[in-house]
Amino acid sequence: MRLLVLGGTEFVGRAVVEAALGRGWEVAVFHRGRHQPPPGVRSLHGDRTAPDGLAALAADTGTWDAVIDTWSAGPRAVLDAARLLRGRAARYVYVSSRSVYAWPWPSLDGPAEAGAPVEGAAADAGPTDYARDKRGGELAAVEAFGAPDSLLVRAGLILGPHENVGRLPWWLARIARGGPVLAPGPRELPVQFIDARDLAGWLLGAVEQALSGPYDLIGPPGHSTMGEVLDLCVRVTGADAELRWTGPEAILAAGIEPWTELPVWVPPGSELYACVHRTDVSRALATGLVCRPAAETVADTWRWLTEIGGEAPLRPDRTAKGVDPEVEARVLAAAAGVPGTTVREGASDD
Repeated sequence: MRLLVLGGTEFVGRAVVEAALGRGWEVAVFHRGRHQPPPGVRSLHGDRTAPDGLAALAADTGTWDAVIDTWSAGPRAVLDAARLLRGRAARYVYVSSRSVYAWPWPSLDGPAEAGAPVEGAAADAGPTDYARDKRGGELAAVEAFGAPDSLLVRAGLILGPHENVGRLPWWLARIARGGPVLAPGPRELPVQFIDARDLAGWLLGAVEQALSGPYDLIGPPGHSTMGEVLDLCVRVTGADAELRWTGPEAILAAGIEPWTELPVWVPPGSELYACVHRTDVSRALATGLVCRPAAETVADTWRWLTEIGGEAPLRPDRTAKGVDPEVEARVLAAAAGVPGTTVREGASDD
């Protein structure tokens, strides 16, 4: 198989490239040259936002079985690339997001995926916001390649090595500092995510199967729990950290934002929880999705993080994650001093 990845040097794109090379595929990457792609690929350089930014791709004579595009800004860049590549590639795979759905997103507790309304967007638009940019990218892929030759991958929460969004790396770095850690409860709260490498594996299998149309892609509901994820962080870092499990009421009362200030966590019973941690992925599972244990995701992410000096890269279009240390300390101190509090102390299982 011959694969062209637009991007391919960071996080999901990099995972796709490494997985394709592992299958013996011939891989080319088109990127800006800010990061080195994995060895073994053919590099084409260009900036899709600049005038004549696709010149190197236009001049190249390569043809491909599939193009995989992870673009997250203005959809016009997807449209320009897809139009250029029509006739030189058999399929166009666009890595989108579940954010394209109108709120509330489809979930096991709400509207079904089939026919769910999506955000309004345009294929030829400039940058707007994340949801409409991703939906516009979907429209661009379909406009250029047609629905039968387009695959739209609506990913949920993605974790794993090379993460440049700041979720699991923040938890690892925070727990590695040790001491009392605000652990958002309940401990047994199910969480749903996908390792970027498992996403990549499914993508390549989908190319081989010639799948088309939209697919929600994330690990199955209950793939892990907040307790398991944070216990694993304690275990792999070897830190002298004490997880203090705190009820959602105390966290919300302190004004701490779920999902961003305490990454991954969303209070149970909320509409947001149903949307991000209760996704139906039966179609993806039926077409070959296999998800590795959370232990492997956490351990490999920590190994990568230590190899690069302990500080993860952060995409410039994403905000920093994590709760302010002073706020964390204040919540823990207040909870510890109140008899009958929902806070309970506990360390990891090991």
